[in-house]
Amino acid sequence: MSTAVAPISTQTALPPEHTYLNASHGLKSWLLTQDHKRIAILYLFGVTFFFIVGGLLAFALRLELLTPASDLMALDTYNKVFTMHGIVMIFFVLIPAVPAVIGNFILPLMLGARDLAFPRINLLSWYCYMIAGLMLLYTVINGGVDTGWTFTAPLSTRFVNTNVISAGLAAFVAGFSSIFTGLNFIVTIHRMRAPGLTWFRLPLFVWANYAASIIMVLGTPVVAISIVLVALERLVGIGIFDPRIGGDPLLFQHLFWFYSHPAVYLMLLPSMGVISEIIACFSRKRVFGYTAVAFSSVAIAVFGFLVWEHHMFIMGVSNYSALVFSLLTMLVAVPSAIKVFNWTTTLYKGSITFDAPMIYVFCFLGLFAIGGCTGVFLGSMGMDIHLTETYFIVAHFHFVMVGSVIMGYLGGLHFWWPKITGRMYPEGPAKLAALLIFVGFFFTFGPQFILGFLGMPRRYAVYPPEWQVLNIFSTAGATVMGAGYLLTMIYLGWSFYKGPIASSNPWRAYGLEWQTTSPPPVENFSETPVVTREAYDYASIDAPEHLALQAEA
Repeated sequence: MSTAVAPISTQTALPPEHTYLNASHGLKSWLLTQDHKRIAILYLFGVTFFFIVGGLLAFALRLELLTPASDLMALDTYNKVFTMHGIVMIFFVLIPAVPAVIGNFILPLMLGARDLAFPRINLLSWYCYMIAGLMLLYTVINGGVDTGWTFTAPLSTRFVNTNVISAGLAAFVAGFSSIFTGLNFIVTIHRMRAPGLTWFRLPLFVWANYAASIIMVLGTPVVAISIVLVALERLVGIGIFDPRIGGDPLLFQHLFWFYSHPAVYLMLLPSMGVISEIIACFSRKRVFGYTAVAFSSVAIAVFGFLVWEHHMFIMGVSNYSALVFSLLTMLVAVPSAIKVFNWTTTLYKGSITFDAPMIYVFCFLGLFAIGGCTGVFLGSMGMDIHLTETYFIVAHFHFVMVGSVIMGYLGGLHFWWPKITGRMYPEGPAKLAALLIFVGFFFTFGPQFILGFLGMPRRYAVYPPEWQVLNIFSTAGATVMGAGYLLTMIYLGWSFYKGPIASSNPWRAYGLEWQTTSPPPVENFSETPVVTREAYDYASIDAPEHLALQAEA
């Protein structure tokens, strides 16, 4: 049976036993669940655990860099710490955070579907993620790996004797988790949309995850093959990357970066989708240039596969190919700029409210603008030759990947937290935590742009004394940022158990996910919704007659 759904839900809360959280009890019911909402919660715990692990490794690096000498850990230990930090954060936090946690929970609700297309494969993706995580923890306990998170050949195939194979296999298995999630999202978006939910009525969060899913499915097998070839070269001595027996180390670079640069957008696009949803809600307007923003997500995914060689300008590639890739790198900024300018125009003359999710939006815009503009320097051959392998790379990467992605993730988590848990969080601590994270992040990585321009190489534990002040600023900033993350975990944990009960639609937001109860029932909707209006029709929500109807309800 189908029914047209009003822009804002007036449904009363379900009895607790009817929500997805309490429909069945016991650890077994969670470990064998096929409910996309419970799987998202399982991912939330996994991502949070690995975020803590990666954060502690990062803080150990910052403590080492407080002084110019290597006086906290041995040099080979430092190599292992920054390698494990990179692997944990990229493969187990940044890639799965928004798609696997927020996307898994929200995307079927946005589409008016009961679940994802393949519930068993969805559960299998979480098990792949956790098995890969256990393999990585084994690698850490067994002594770690020191190749850097890129597993660069021939370093990874010949010159180190650490646990390259177990670390590589952990990344390999985690890749299957991404592939399964991307496949599930693509099929669900194509086949399980509610009646009336045409492509150009889809929320922009769905468009962003659709583009990211294309990258997951097409790009991840390439890096998986690369890691398998590294393992085979170590085990049986085949000459894929070894020049002594006819191999080519540059082949590994091409294979690895063909995936790893699109992976930047795989991490970033879902966060961009989150930003679109929050801006529309808290400015009470339809996203300006909806169609352009939707197609810019697809354009970013396409361009992402055409720019990998800008990571290789110092590796002996042809000047002509480097020129082409430099041009393509500049062009990939266009769809990103479309998003930023359209978001800004949406805010113009909007009825903006500064709740915690919106604070995270402004933090995202600030960090992404800096990260994007500094990327122009690295796309230019002349500047890249000077800046590559310095702390300028570290700063740019973290502004784009960690700053922007995590700000989008936390913004989305706060935005949909009432829908996920059925409870509200305290606004004061939430806003304070966002500001602490933003300020701490800026003081952690801002000085590293200067350090990189001055020539400080990345991945070094020892540096000249004249660079110590800037490194002290970075470590102090990391402390402030860590305090913000800790505060976030404390009040969200409190909210989960003690927070005020949330209504079905506390933000008065537009979208099918707000038409069901908070938290949702197992089946998501009591009746199949029918969509009759365009996305983000806030004019109808805020119309006087609708507000009067809501007051009566």
